[in-house]
Amino acid sequence: MHYEADSLYHVYNRGNNGQQLFFRPEHYHYFLRLVRQYLAPQANLLAYCLMPNHFHLLLQPTAAGTLPTPGSASTTTQPLSRGIARLLSTYGQGLNRELGRQGSVFQPKTKGKLLDGPFCAAGYPAVCFHYLHQNPVRAGLAGTLADWPYSSYRDYAGLRSGTLCRRELGLLLLDLPTEPVAFAQESNQLIDPDRVRTR
Repeated sequence: MHYEADSLYHVYNRGNNGQQLFFRPEHYHYFLRLVRQYLAPQANLLAYCLMPNHFHLLLQPTAAGTLPTPGSASTTTQPLSRGIARLLSTYGQGLNRELGRQGSVFQPKTKGKLLDGPFCAAGYPAVCFHYLHQNPVRAGLAGTLADWPYSSYRDYAGLRSGTLCRRELGLLLLDLPTEPVAFAQESNQLIDPDRVRTR
């Protein structure tokens, strides 16, 4: 995947063969610490949702995150691409060590979908933002969006003051309501999954 600076991307992957990725709260927290370590220097994280067997990230790559290694034409040399690879590798190795197993934890290819390109409908980044937060409710893992602790919804809704996401930038770029009640109302309008490109 080739990333362009200042564009918006929906980045996601799932467990290899559909296997579970997160078994305990500590696993979710460890993954988010790795996101901060490996991705924050290369991209603005606008939103996230971690599910038991997959994850979603909404990213805006920075100029520093998209510069290729001098003399290389490969997109895997972009710092953001390398950061994503290191994030998944480090998490996978740690999980395998803890569980006493071997092999790939994630599917081989992490997907990255451009959200604000010339072929995207106006407002599509906000649709994707709400869709990823709605995953736990749609999957029956939470009764409300606020019930799921492993997404950025609580930060945007004013229920938690996390520092991982660039909330103010997300509100601006995605044209989201800044008032918590209005944000919650907009967020709870369920998005038809067919409106979100995940293939």
